[in-house]
Amino acid sequence: MNINCIVVDDEPIARDILKNYIEQVPYLTLVASCEDAFEAMRVLNANDIDLIILDINMPRLTGFEMLRSLKKYPAVIITSAYPEYALEGFELSVTDYLLKPFSFPRFVQATEKAVGKTSETAPTAKQEELFLMVKSDKKLTKIFFDDISYIEAYGNYIFIYTGQERVMSKQTLTQFELQLPASKFARIHKSYIASLKAIKYLEGNEVSIAGKKLPVGKVYRDSLMSKLR
Repeated sequence: MNINCIVVDDEPIARDILKNYIEQVPYLTLVASCEDAFEAMRVLNANDIDLIILDINMPRLTGFEMLRSLKKYPAVIITSAYPEYALEGFELSVTDYLLKPFSFPRFVQATEKAVGKTSETAPTAKQEELFLMVKSDKKLTKIFFDDISYIEAYGNYIFIYTGQERVMSKQTLTQFELQLPASKFARIHKSYIASLKAIKYLEGNEVSIAGKKLPVGKVYRDSLMSKLR
């Protein structure tokens, strides 16, 4: 399957990095590299585009403002240095949200989600959402969402606990949270994300998961309670 894509970013270096990444992915074809939203909209009107790789903060018109101005748009991967815009991005039904700087494996993972979204075969799209690929110890490890018990922050690293192992990955907890389905996981503390499926019980300001008690922060408790209900 071939995916026609465009890059929209006002930074030349960012466009060059994305162009290099795209050239390494066999199913992606770069139709245009645009420096602002207006140029991108002209390309969208003149071509059949399957995927927009879009920066948020751009002069004259932001990436989100561009999407809101379009009556219809294809799959979108947001690239941004600001995690605080992630919720707004997913409210606009973006396929994925990449925090700059992101690695090539993370980029490939996002484009594979786009393949699933643009595919006419529904089972393929569903299968894409069962797992994610995590870069750990110079290799990519497949981790199924249903196998995760909880995730723990450790500085700029995280530990992902499953029933079988502990996987360490160099990324922040906030970065990893953006890759998780909100229906299956909840942030319970500044240092922990929990699988709703794995929570045995909530008692006071603690949850029990896999025989371990984890703290629940005050600012996260109401959201957790809502999801557990």
